[in-house]
Amino acid sequence: MNGKITYYVCKYTPVELLTAMGACCANLNTMPEDFELAEQIAHPNLCGFGKALLEAVMRGQVKELVLVNCCDTIRSVADILEDSGQLDFLYMVDVLHNDSTCSRERMVSQLKGLMRAYGSYSGQAFDEQRFREAFVPPERVKGPHLAVVGARMGEELFRMTESAMPYPVENDSCVHNRSVGEAVPPEGLSMDALLEWYAGELLGQIPCMRMTDNTGRKRLYNDPDLKGLIYHTVKFCDFYSFEYAELKDHANLPILKIESDYTVQSSGQLRTRLEAFAESIAPERQPERQNGAGKTMGKGYFAGIDSGSTSTDVVILDKEKTMVTGVILPTGAGSAAGAERALEAALERAGLGREDIDAIVTTGYGRSAIKTGDKSITEITCHARGAHFLDPAVRTVIDIGGQDSKVIRLDGSGAVVNFVMNDKCAAGTGRFLEMMARTLEMDLDQMSETGLTYGEDITISSMCTVFAESEVVSLIAQNKATDDIVHGLNKAVASKTVSLVRRVGGEGKYMMTGGVSRNQGLVKALEEKLGEKLEVSEWAQLCGALGAALFAMDMVTA
Repeated sequence: MNGKITYYVCKYTPVELLTAMGACCANLNTMPEDFELAEQIAHPNLCGFGKALLEAVMRGQVKELVLVNCCDTIRSVADILEDSGQLDFLYMVDVLHNDSTCSRERMVSQLKGLMRAYGSYSGQAFDEQRFREAFVPPERVKGPHLAVVGARMGEELFRMTESAMPYPVENDSCVHNRSVGEAVPPEGLSMDALLEWYAGELLGQIPCMRMTDNTGRKRLYNDPDLKGLIYHTVKFCDFYSFEYAELKDHANLPILKIESDYTVQSSGQLRTRLEAFAESIAPERQPERQNGAGKTMGKGYFAGIDSGSTSTDVVILDKEKTMVTGVILPTGAGSAAGAERALEAALERAGLGREDIDAIVTTGYGRSAIKTGDKSITEITCHARGAHFLDPAVRTVIDIGGQDSKVIRLDGSGAVVNFVMNDKCAAGTGRFLEMMARTLEMDLDQMSETGLTYGEDITISSMCTVFAESEVVSLIAQNKATDDIVHGLNKAVASKTVSLVRRVGGEGKYMMTGGVSRNQGLVKALEEKLGEKLEVSEWAQLCGALGAALFAMDMVTA
């Protein structure tokens, strides 16, 4: 062996053959911080996984790489890497897209070609004993579990998924559902016969979505111990979007879809989605912090802290579920410090001390940074609880926050049935409206009332904050009326929000929560797009904190 690791990226890679040639094989599946080096040599629309491969090689982390012609991205990556000269060994295995006799013959010729190439590079010969020892049955999770399916999921994101879920998680995405090893090579075969058998094992796995006949993938979803699916896709990859559409309509399981760009930058929002999904499928199994377990009733006051990117909201309830006080303060530079300020302000306003609070639940964007609370629950679950408390008839909650938008569908008991969030882009969020208000030289309160009446029905074509700002500047230069521009912005945000409502299967009664619910023009535009009335409670901006306070009450026994 040469001491280097031979990396691979596809389950059709002949790992056992490489092992028999003296290679030490490993799956290359890490998510970088960014694509600084990859974007200097690759097309910007290359998928995130392709860029992650390039980034790892350009940073010197990989010297030997075996690829399979999975898609155009991998072919492009192979061409770029061949030109780069950064690798000591690079080989592309050309696999046909089906498991026919012709494909197996082709695979045998590819296996022989790889043997020649790697043998010439490493000086190692095929060792049949090492080949046989390389066939190890894949380990599977036993008992009730969840599964990650779809496009490959990076190690960092999978570990986050495991930590968030109430059940063990099986990684059945892409390369991870490799099944070679379930059978061992027959004895007494010639080299050609052995390779023919091996080609059948490689091509006979549960198919990936690139294969012409991928119906065998149903085996991934028909396990009676499966409690839910997390469907992962990679930005700019189309292979797995079709499968999700089929699963969503026919799989009788809770399903969460998440998309990553294959960097760790969007981990905060992805964690919220994962934790909210976990709360919806097994709320009774959510872990509590140690100091929150088994509390007994003291003074009978309960606090909820909603730490958002823009504001931190606090609600204090008494044991009769009466709101004693509610406070909304700017979050400031740090979530923990902002939470402390808001809690102290709420206590002062209520005439209470910290010792009067029996339990505290934190929620929102900064919930994990707050050490004050007894338990942390996602804002999705808390907004659902708060909205149901305010009006049990509500079935769909629309929450447009500072950095993201959420639509939550509830059942009759107030439990989360389904939810969606916008992508990590700020389009359609409170931050988007704040930027547009600044461009129009007005504050958010002024913008809220502007556009309620308009003359010209302007359409803002881009929802990207940067491009939309350019459109607004252009409209100002054309002397378009401010009311008309604001109406166009409200209409654009409403269209994007309603598309989320449609995705989640929203139905009336509708409630809007969060700070943006104060924007009268946007509420009106949303109602026009929905064709339904939106309920906006006087406690709308405090809905998340209210839900958190209600959960705090649940922690205490009388």
